[in-house]
Amino acid sequence: MPPDARPRIPLRLRRRPERWERQHPTWREARPAVIDGALKRALARPSGNWFVLGASDGIGARRAFGRTVAGVEVVAWRDAGGRPVAGPGACPHLGAPLAEGAVRCGTLRCRWHGLALDGGPFAGWEPFPAYDDGVLVWVRLDAAGGETPLPRPVIPPRPAAAGALAAVHTAVGTCEPEDVVANRLDPWHGAWFHPYAFVDLRVTGAPSESGGEAPDAFTVQVSFKVAGRAVVPVTAVFTAPEPRTVVMHLADGEGRGSVVETHATPLAPDDRGRPRTAVIEAVVATSDRRGFALARAAAPLVRPLVRAAAGRLWRDDLAYAERRWELRRSGRLPG
Repeated sequence: MPPDARPRIPLRLRRRPERWERQHPTWREARPAVIDGALKRALARPSGNWFVLGASDGIGARRAFGRTVAGVEVVAWRDAGGRPVAGPGACPHLGAPLAEGAVRCGTLRCRWHGLALDGGPFAGWEPFPAYDDGVLVWVRLDAAGGETPLPRPVIPPRPAAAGALAAVHTAVGTCEPEDVVANRLDPWHGAWFHPYAFVDLRVTGAPSESGGEAPDAFTVQVSFKVAGRAVVPVTAVFTAPEPRTVVMHLADGEGRGSVVETHATPLAPDDRGRPRTAVIEAVVATSDRRGFALARAAAPLVRPLVRAAAGRLWRDDLAYAERRWELRRSGRLPG
């Protein structure tokens, strides 16, 4: 729809809102073989051993950032030129946690004895490849990934940074990355499981069980619930460009061109040996409406609201992913 043909206010009023229990059941359309087929094809795509480490603005020049990724302790900071540096999180001297060190002028100093690292190899410490895409920082762990390395991560198309607003939310659950990816490759659950956020959901396109020549994508018509009968209808397309990422592209409607990237990063097991996964979700929003410039100007106020909305959804969706992992672990997963 051209900008001049759109209503001034992007809201619609639902004429005949249905009660939750009277909406169209989606269990017949949500065939386990379709979801499982899309999941298997996603898991087979190359990642080049790249894992999302965290939000770009969470890795700074004054304090080190630490996270265990796929069982590997990683520390990250920014060098004197502002580039991300990543490497083993244990000090090569006596194993101190480098994430507790201080960064000064691009150099990380260990708190135990002051060993200094400028990002280059030193005393047995070898950096990992790191990449900042402007929204997220990635780390390449070749031993953990076990694939043929790629020079840069598989990054989905995004709106131009100059006209976009980005926010990143992180949550952690007891499951594996594939359980998070499976959740996102099941768009049929949206209006049933998240009635406070989505209504009038219809999946209008889905891949076949075997994939085939058609695009491996789910197309969804859905309305985001604002308040009461007020909604914002959109068309969204879900794809999985690599084994730990699912992307929702807004293909039509308000915010067309915006994306929501869901990245699943394996962590270290918990104290009971159960797998843990970080869901790192990046919302990159754009709009050609005049008011969006005001939203971008107020980004420090808007980002917490976006993160809160993502957090509410992921409280539910992590329960879904955790339940799926438990069923898989016990051999009780249907389908």
